[in-house]
Amino acid sequence: MFAFLFYLMKKNTVYFISDAHFGIKLDGCEEREKHFFRLLDEITPSMSALYINGDLFDFWIEYRNAIRPDYFNVLHHLKQLVDQGIEVHYLAGNHDFALGSFLTDQVGIIIHPESVDTVIQGKKVHIYHGDGLIKKDIGYRILKRILRNKTNQYFYRMLHPDIGVALGTFASGSSRKYLRPRFLDWIRKEYREHANSILEKGADIVIFGHTHEGEIVHCPKGIYCNMGSWLINYNFASMTDGVLKFWNYPPSAASPQEIQPIDWK
Repeated sequence: MFAFLFYLMKKNTVYFISDAHFGIKLDGCEEREKHFFRLLDEITPSMSALYINGDLFDFWIEYRNAIRPDYFNVLHHLKQLVDQGIEVHYLAGNHDFALGSFLTDQVGIIIHPESVDTVIQGKKVHIYHGDGLIKKDIGYRILKRILRNKTNQYFYRMLHPDIGVALGTFASGSSRKYLRPRFLDWIRKEYREHANSILEKGADIVIFGHTHEGEIVHCPKGIYCNMGSWLINYNFASMTDGVLKFWNYPPSAASPQEIQPIDWK
């Protein structure tokens, strides 16, 4: 605990979080929203920026005059960060791809529809949610183009929000089923190989999400971190002085526990 408190005393720390899927009710995950607020309270004094790497919400589509009431508390806490001068970046995931102007205009969040290549604390960092990276997943890549088409989203918004949200929530729950446990080994391998190829092109750090299987890996050319999930595993990452660290912070814990990096195999 004291090590983490000392870590928080450092300034200019950038935090990363992914796959909270707020809005879906799952047994055993009832505390994840309240615990997310606890995390924000603890890290805000050291935070210069927060990167949300997709799927913060289980289903998000913006209507002109309607916002889901069960998202209000999360949006309020993010607005508080922005009001304190903290940059909040939001990368679209496969569950919250229809990000619109509300988050930017009313909350002050910086939206990234796809990946981000940026320099953080002198390190070249590539950040991407990670959906569509699996080579065999051709069907999803086609579906992704359909779902992200602005015309299709416009017509979807013509549905009454109660209908649109219900349909979206149903489809959102169905889409998680393609990541079954028996596939995780080869999925993990593909994600590592894809990250390594980006590192070989000059990036120092690659950050993905989407799989809900977190890890931090020392690759030959740099660091790869899969963000895991806040949904079940309560993962997040932090970067101070150019050093990326990966954490697990379940509600029962007094403080986050660092997940040690593994070597590339």
